[in-house]
Amino acid sequence: MTTTVKLTDVKIEYPSGNGEPVAETYIHLYAILTTLEVLKQYLTGRQATVLANQFLYYAQGFPKLRVAPDVMVIFDVPPGGRDNYKVWEEGQVPQVVFEMTSAGTKSQDQKDKKLLYEQLGILEYWLFDPKGEWIKNNLLGYRLEDEVYQPITDNLSQPLGLKLAVEGELLRFYRLDTGDKLLIPTELAELAESECKRADKLAAKLRDLGIDPDSVY
Repeated sequence: MTTTVKLTDVKIEYPSGNGEPVAETYIHLYAILTTLEVLKQYLTGRQATVLANQFLYYAQGFPKLRVAPDVMVIFDVPPGGRDNYKVWEEGQVPQVVFEMTSAGTKSQDQKDKKLLYEQLGILEYWLFDPKGEWIKNNLLGYRLEDEVYQPITDNLSQPLGLKLAVEGELLRFYRLDTGDKLLIPTELAELAESECKRADKLAAKLRDLGIDPDSVY
C-alpha cells in the first residue's frame, strides 16, 4: 500500500536569515537603509510594503529557492514588515527591486538575479553602484516589456511614480507629480529642527508684543 503525503501537510521551514552580512561595505549598507526608509515614508498610507535584505521565497515547498533583494517594493499587500516574504501567501511578486551592486557582485546582479527577476515578472529592476565600480553614471535600470527586461533610459520608475537620481553615494528620488525631492532621514530631522527653531523665534516675538503664543496657536 502506498501512502501519499500532501505537500501542504509537511511542515517546511523557511528561514529568515543565513548569517551573512547585510551589505558588502558601509557605503552599500547606508544606501540600502536610506532607500528603505525613504520609500517607506513615501508609501505611508498605501497598501504596499518595502522590505530590505529579507528572503523572497518564490516556490512553495522549496525553501532553497529564494533570493534576498537589497530593497524590494510590493504593492497590493498589507503594509508593515515581515520575517520573510512568501509569494504564494501574499499573492504578489515585488513590483520593483533594487540591488546595491559592486564589482564583486556584478556577475550575480547583472546575470543571475536579472534572469530570475525577469522570470518572476518583477516589473522593474534597478542596479545602483554607489562606489562607481562598474556602472556608468552609477545607475542602471530595467523595465519588463513583453516578459523581457529592456533598459530604462529616462531613470523614471513607473510603478513608484518617481524619478531616480544619483547624488554622491546615495540614490535619490523625486516625485513625478510635484517634482519634490524625497528627503532622507537626516534631512527630515534637520527640517524638523529648523521648524522648531522658527516656531520658538515666532513665540518669542509674540511675547515681546505682549501676546501669549498659546492664545494664537
